[in-house]
Amino acid sequence: MGVGTLTANDSTNQDVYPLLPLRGLFLYPYMVLHFDVGRDKSIKALEQAMVQEHLILLTSQEDVQIDEPVESDLYKVGTVARVKQMMKLPNGIFRVLVEGVERARIVRFVRSEGWFEVEVEHHPDPETTASTELQALIRSVLQQFEQYVKLSKKVDQETYASVLDIEHPGRLADAVASHLPLKIKQKQSILEAFDIRARLERLLQTLADEREVLELERKIHQRVRKQMERTQREYYLREQMKAIQKELGDREGRTTEVEELRAQLERKKLPATVRERVDKEIDRLERIPAASAEGTVARTYIDWLLALPWTEQAKSTVNLKKAEKILDEDHFGLEKIKERILEFLAVQKLASRQTGPIICLAGPPGVGKTSLSKSIAKSLNRPFVRVSLGGVRDEAEIRGHRRTYIGALPGRILQGMKQAGVKNPVFLLDEIDKMASDFRGDPSSAMLEVLDPEQNATFSDHYVEIPFDLSDVLFITTANNVYEIPGPLRDRMEVIHLSGYTEVEKLEIAKRHLLPKQREKHALTGDKLRISDDVLLRVIRLYSREAGVRQLDRLMASICRKTARIIASEAGKRVRVTESVLTDFLGAPIYRYGEIDERDQIGVVNGLAWTESGGDTLLVEVSIVPGKGKLVLTGQLGDVMKESAQTALSYVRSRSRELSIPQDFAERVDIHIHVPEGAIPKDGPSAGITMATAIASALTNRPVSRVVAMTGEVTLRGRVLPIGGLKEKSLAAHRAGIETIVIPDGNERDVAEIPESVRSALQFVPVHHMDEVLRAALLPGNDEANPLFEEDPESFPAIVQEGYLEERTHQ
Repeated sequence: MGVGTLTANDSTNQDVYPLLPLRGLFLYPYMVLHFDVGRDKSIKALEQAMVQEHLILLTSQEDVQIDEPVESDLYKVGTVARVKQMMKLPNGIFRVLVEGVERARIVRFVRSEGWFEVEVEHHPDPETTASTELQALIRSVLQQFEQYVKLSKKVDQETYASVLDIEHPGRLADAVASHLPLKIKQKQSILEAFDIRARLERLLQTLADEREVLELERKIHQRVRKQMERTQREYYLREQMKAIQKELGDREGRTTEVEELRAQLERKKLPATVRERVDKEIDRLERIPAASAEGTVARTYIDWLLALPWTEQAKSTVNLKKAEKILDEDHFGLEKIKERILEFLAVQKLASRQTGPIICLAGPPGVGKTSLSKSIAKSLNRPFVRVSLGGVRDEAEIRGHRRTYIGALPGRILQGMKQAGVKNPVFLLDEIDKMASDFRGDPSSAMLEVLDPEQNATFSDHYVEIPFDLSDVLFITTANNVYEIPGPLRDRMEVIHLSGYTEVEKLEIAKRHLLPKQREKHALTGDKLRISDDVLLRVIRLYSREAGVRQLDRLMASICRKTARIIASEAGKRVRVTESVLTDFLGAPIYRYGEIDERDQIGVVNGLAWTESGGDTLLVEVSIVPGKGKLVLTGQLGDVMKESAQTALSYVRSRSRELSIPQDFAERVDIHIHVPEGAIPKDGPSAGITMATAIASALTNRPVSRVVAMTGEVTLRGRVLPIGGLKEKSLAAHRAGIETIVIPDGNERDVAEIPESVRSALQFVPVHHMDEVLRAALLPGNDEANPLFEEDPESFPAIVQEGYLEERTHQ
């Protein structure tokens, strides 16, 4: 098949033409286009066209970034064009002028090497008169094009007039499309519409879309122009205000201050409501005279609004292995506590937001509540904020003061958030059990909103007056005594008890944490200070008796200070702390290890007590003197202990026959119950069996085993009731050298919570009735006829070992 010739008025059905790919350009029939050609294939196609009647097929590339297109990169419908002019430029590029002739579809590629040559199928527009439907479409197209020309500045009126002179509907559509700033894909869609009616409909839709875009652009331009005019007007007025203030002598003025605040507002990312409030406050501040005191109040309020972290967040990641490593490095022991914290962090990781109750770390001072909270913050990569609530009585300390008061400030919660700088810190509310209430309000009630996940997303501070989102904050609370926390507030928290450390744990903590820290503080690097484990254990046993390690830390500091003094006065000398050196450094021992009496005594019983600083041993002494049945209580006992003493005495009187006590003893003697260290107030429900045992011992003249301690409440019928704080009391008994502890059988389940090193060193005797307590504690005396001790005295230790006794039947 040869290369065909083609005129504007006649065409063959199929011909072969050289093909020139267009990149970013487009040509419709009867349109003129000039462009530069530099690709080798395109130049050869042009040269071939100049040899063969100047006809060439122009089609567009789908991707303009491709330098060497292949068949699949080209649209299959293009325009047959006549090369009108071709001129070679000095740089080897050809400048070409072409005129479109008609549409054509590529049937197949005849040649791809050297240049493209294709066989095409012609699709000329028919020379017919426009129908009524086409006339309507033409009118719509012209109306839309007229509106487009009015909105767009890119098409002049002469172009529009030239389009109006075109009578052929197909050529009209092509002419209008060629003047629109369409993408190649849109232009190709119109080119591929061989049917004139479909072409006009596509063009009409395209014109409508373009006109809407132009209208939106015009509206946006008008809005921007108005904004610019307003900004220029405000700038002009501010400059005038500056000039006026300068003439009046107010060189500083309010203007510079307001401009700084506006610049901060622009840089700060704020919620819409907060931004609107700050903007209004800045406008208000601008109108306030510089000498007015109200301006200071307004400026402080604006500064607080801009300083609070409304949207800033720390990039928090939960890595359980890292968290476990940090907890193990920072804290020795506390295995169950660390396990619970890791469970809590695991839930946070899976839930991707704050869920679950607030953690409350409860325990005596010095056991690591605050340091555990710091470790949690460290493992989460969040800032740590601590607020102490001890002694807080005013509700405004939590919610803030209203701005009507002089010196008003936000509450401690928002002050802590400002300090953190992000909206998701780890926030420690320390000593939450020390809050109190008076005529200034109840701060614990205000704390309910802070700690309630359902409410704190809109926490209201009286000073800020804009709801602040606290839902992303990880709140942790600490307390010494959870029973002093109000019930509704305690209900929002999950209490994790930290009881105290054993001697083994204290030794490891001193070696791993306390002593290295004090060495670094006192510049005792290397081996300038040498201290053995035995000496450290001696410090723990003889100089500190506490649940935590705070006093032990002070003792380590004291040893380091005295060592530093020796080394400073005698340069280069090392200090080795031995038992004799330890006495010189710390003085005589304060305590005796295993501090119990050397002999069994009558009327003296080892009790166990729980205090805010941990467990402690408590001696109860009873003395019988001639009298008239009076009960004397000394030692600053509280109401609960006084009632326990009355109950214990009533029980002993009810058992006088079994104890071989004269039934009229209450009319002939006075009973004096004393708890030593009378300057210290004592109260609690766990000394009932201790008092009953001491009274029975004094009345029967039978000694009490010095290695036995006991805790539990007693009823009038002699039943022993469960108590709390068994773990702390057991640690105290172990420190004092006690061997056997009598406990209520209802507390037998709590024995598992006691550290293994303590549990294995103590003998626990669960009891249900007071008779069992007397069997375990009283030693046989001179009265062998006592019916309560019918067993052979030599078998008594075996009874203690058994633990349980059958409850005796009372007639």
